[in-house]
Amino acid sequence: MLKSLPREIAQAIRLTLVFAVFTGLVYGVAMTGLIQVIFHDQANGSLIVKNGQVVGSTLIGQQFSADKYFQGRFSANGYAADNSAGSNLGPSNQVLIDRVASSARAFRQANALGANDAVPVDAVTGDFSGLDPYITEASVLLQVHRVAQARNLDEAKVRALVEKYVHGRIMWVFGEQYVNVLELNLALDNGEAG
Repeated sequence: MLKSLPREIAQAIRLTLVFAVFTGLVYGVAMTGLIQVIFHDQANGSLIVKNGQVVGSTLIGQQFSADKYFQGRFSANGYAADNSAGSNLGPSNQVLIDRVASSARAFRQANALGANDAVPVDAVTGDFSGLDPYITEASVLLQVHRVAQARNLDEAKVRALVEKYVHGRIMWVFGEQYVNVLELNLALDNGEAG
């Protein structure tokens, strides 16, 4: 048994090297190449380029505060892509309750809603990553009046633009219809609403 030990160790080392090369190098390069061909945009960050400059990604939300822009979800980390995290505050936490109530009041005031008008939950709460680029169609539609007024545009044209950028439910079943806030705001800047 001891005589065959060096041969078995050499065989184990060769087998380990073969598997390391195959699974660590060949498989990785093949999958990277395949993904680059099939999902090129997603593999490269789904970047949005305007005039040769990267202005954002369809996968990461951005903060918009001017009245002329549609505003996305609350982000506990300020949309910092290097610090993806939620607030970790539970539904009974008073800090969260106060912040959501304050956000709801601010949303109602900014969008000329009544004091008791319903506000979509995604308009005042964050998601688990703090980077969600999407809001529901309902949240966007409540902002149409403010954006149209700030840009001196016809409300009907802004509403039509919103409808153009609405994405359907995932697999026609899951979730709500949603809008990518950055794409919609870029369409407004490009004059697609008139």
